[in-house]
Amino acid sequence: MQTQIAASISRRTFLYSLGALALSACGGEGVGTSSDQAAQTSEASRSATTASDLAQSSSSTGTFVHPGLLHTQSDFDRMSQKVAAQASPWIDSWNILIANSHASLSYSPRPQAVVYRGSDGVHSQNYTLLYNDIAAAYACALRWKVTGTTAYADKAVQIMNAWSSALTALGGDTNVDLAAGIYGYEFANAGEIMRTYSGWAAADFARFQNMMSSIFYPINHDFINRHNNTQETHYWANWDLCNLASIMAIGVLCDNQSLFDEAVTFFQSGPGNGCILQAVYYVHPGYLGQWQESGRDQGHATLGIALAGAICEMAWNQGVDLYGYDNNRFLMGAEYVAKSNLIESGTTYYTVPFVRYNNVDNVNQTGFSTSAQGTARPCWALVYNHYVNRKGMAAPYTQKFAVLVQPEGGGGNYGSTSGGYDQLGYGTLTCTLDAIANGVPPSGLAATASAGQVILSWWGTAYATSYNVQRGTASGGPYTTIASGVTDLLSYTDSGLAAGTYYYVVTAHTPSGETAASNEAVAITAVQLQTYLTFDEGSGTNAADSSGKGHTGTLTGGATWVAGKQGHAVSLDGNTGYVSLPANIVADISDFTIAAWVYWNASKNWERIFDFGSGTGRYMMLTPRANTGIARFAITLNGSAGEQDINGNVALPTGQWAHVAVTLSGSVGTLYLNGNAIGSNTAMSFAPYLVESTNQNWIGRSQFAADPYFNGLIDEFRIYRNALTAEQITALISA
Repeated sequence: MQTQIAASISRRTFLYSLGALALSACGGEGVGTSSDQAAQTSEASRSATTASDLAQSSSSTGTFVHPGLLHTQSDFDRMSQKVAAQASPWIDSWNILIANSHASLSYSPRPQAVVYRGSDGVHSQNYTLLYNDIAAAYACALRWKVTGTTAYADKAVQIMNAWSSALTALGGDTNVDLAAGIYGYEFANAGEIMRTYSGWAAADFARFQNMMSSIFYPINHDFINRHNNTQETHYWANWDLCNLASIMAIGVLCDNQSLFDEAVTFFQSGPGNGCILQAVYYVHPGYLGQWQESGRDQGHATLGIALAGAICEMAWNQGVDLYGYDNNRFLMGAEYVAKSNLIESGTTYYTVPFVRYNNVDNVNQTGFSTSAQGTARPCWALVYNHYVNRKGMAAPYTQKFAVLVQPEGGGGNYGSTSGGYDQLGYGTLTCTLDAIANGVPPSGLAATASAGQVILSWWGTAYATSYNVQRGTASGGPYTTIASGVTDLLSYTDSGLAAGTYYYVVTAHTPSGETAASNEAVAITAVQLQTYLTFDEGSGTNAADSSGKGHTGTLTGGATWVAGKQGHAVSLDGNTGYVSLPANIVADISDFTIAAWVYWNASKNWERIFDFGSGTGRYMMLTPRANTGIARFAITLNGSAGEQDINGNVALPTGQWAHVAVTLSGSVGTLYLNGNAIGSNTAMSFAPYLVESTNQNWIGRSQFAADPYFNGLIDEFRIYRNALTAEQITALISA
């Protein structure tokens, strides 16, 4: 068996080496071709796990629920009961299923030795044969599980046995990564359903598992780790997402915990656009999460919801809550995509906010794309039923879309919906739950102080008709109602506030009465010293935080103490020395001030006064001189191409003490040198809290390994919550 696996991998390697890497005009999802052409490599340089390695690590851990991908046995029990009772809407989706030719006992599979997606210059594409047979295997598997008719089980097994006996490789150009991802997760789901069928011989099931683990998974793994030798943001989110879905599904199918964990970890914190933090690129008030492909077109934006939803559901069925990860970030994206593709009135679509998106290929998107707007994919029942009927939350636009496309079909026959074979479909049958009796109280309340206002966002509750916003000046209240009758966008802006600290809760009105209050959120509108490193210790490696917040700095890499502007300062050698600050030091800050005294010894481009981030994708930094010869502050959620900058008009001077400060107040950012404003940007939409979790918060060191370390002295390093005025900046200089 291992010899056969090795032979199939060698064949796939040969096909890969032949493949022309330019994208096909209609099938490709890539941003462009220039980077893809440079990505042609031999298998020796690919990071995919070998078949023998995989075989050795695929022993059962005994930790997985089976069946446990998109559907569990309790799901099948529910479907069977609802169909037997002719209950709507389940029966309506069932009728679409049984009328579909893919669900017929007369269906004949057409297995291939090699499946091609994208042109390799020699072979024609034939991947349609694969996805049609997957649709048939899945449809027949559903018919068996719902009715118990073993003839359909035998048909599903026949299809899967035919492919596992024939398939040796996937080939083509870079679009093969899409084939391995989309059809990988779909085929694994069909196999997971059928694994409990006594008529599927153990040897045949093992051969199917081996096909998935040795042919599909290596391509999935290689793509998310190497991205065809391109920078991570070159590929749109769907490329990562489909491969993550396949890795997760194969992990469960093959009882391989490491594969499952690989997918979960990347979804939560990976470097590519399939990480949910990048897929939901920017969060607007009311938790509308701008999807990474929303400036591209709506066919791909809606596909992202289908793929990410499948990942969340498969993880949920194994006890991992990716739906709720990062304050329900996936729902933020789903609500944004749903709203932007729904008609509000007549022929007019709802409008949604949009911030500029750019990536490494300078695909500069400045507005929402109306291309393919209104695309209706069979993916909304899954999302709606989880958040509303499992969790008791409100998902108003997802709900509208679920109703619009109901009943969802599948296998290329979606009725009122579209989307080819990029999703399995039949969500009305498989995902619809009985309506929840009562919703939960409002949740996830967050308060952001900006330019003297407090912007609130929260998650709603099922069956709510409106919401009340309450404010207090002490934690726990008492609270005063400051807004009532809030509907639709669950956001409220509290204006005209004096400098101070404010506490908020939200309640909902439902048919059952007013709910309990949400969590309490706090906002600080006053200038507050949040970190203050005087660097006066003179010995040791700890720099105490005089603000009282406990943000101690750590001298690292040979940083030393010297005489400073006042008392002592930290000396950084431009080679290895820097100061490390605690994780997430600015994660709860919107408006801010960062100020320090700086003595710069030598002038090199891209040294850092500070750089707070989690890598080269998300950071905020101040350099004394950029490649343009001037000082620059930058903040980004998407690498250097996505930066929002405040450019000075000079570089910092060398050989003397200089005071530098950067402030953000609402949309206005200002850069100061010795108390004088040397640059500003009045269109800032990024703030530290949007960068989110940061574990690399450094004074004197860059997120980019190639950038030089700072060479000079730093003293009196301060971070303030909210923006100091020009007069207050001047006062710091004389303090």
